[in-house]
Amino acid sequence: MSLIVAIDGPAGSGKGTVTKLIANRLDLQYIDTGAMYRCVALKMLEEKVNLEDEEKIKNILDSIEIDLDGSKVLLNNRDVTKRIRSIEVSNFASPVSAISCIRTKMVDLQRNLANGKNVIMEGRDIGTVVFPNANVKIYLDASPEERARRRVEQNEKNGIESNYEQILNDIIERDTRDMSRENSPLKKADDAILIDTTKLTIEEVIEKIISIIEVSEK
Repeated sequence: MSLIVAIDGPAGSGKGTVTKLIANRLDLQYIDTGAMYRCVALKMLEEKVNLEDEEKIKNILDSIEIDLDGSKVLLNNRDVTKRIRSIEVSNFASPVSAISCIRTKMVDLQRNLANGKNVIMEGRDIGTVVFPNANVKIYLDASPEERARRRVEQNEKNGIESNYEQILNDIIERDTRDMSRENSPLKKADDAILIDTTKLTIEEVIEKIISIIEVSEK
């Protein structure tokens, strides 16, 4: 029987960082679902596809190939790891992820990637939609101000210029869009464990989640 750990939460809550590190420590397959939506957003931007043009969107979905190769994200065999983290793609990914046909396609891909494996998957609807029967469900959160600070720090490390106030506003707007969308809104699953990471170190968050996983396996 495979183990599925679902990590949900808003942008900047620490999902990506802690999920990667836990995957390495526990030898779990790491699946970054946010990167998958960002790939679709990037492709739509490059093709100049309108959000309302369902036919062109479906054409993109039919031809798109997304591979998560360790820390690399490949879009049709092209390394887009840094490109999908740009502010432009980040802002576009939220409305893109609300489109029904895109979510359906991505959920199918996510389930296929996890099939028969021990996985830790992070996103916004993993515990509620993708794997509602996941062995472990965690909901990570943090204050918008702390999440904006982290995003600025992350961008600086990746050589991306950013403005704190702008990122804070973007995060608040994205939270509103993600939580209010009709299809698979961002929310805590009823049986998920909430961890507020605002004042916690990465290591403290990791230790909390690992202890929860270990208890679930007993």
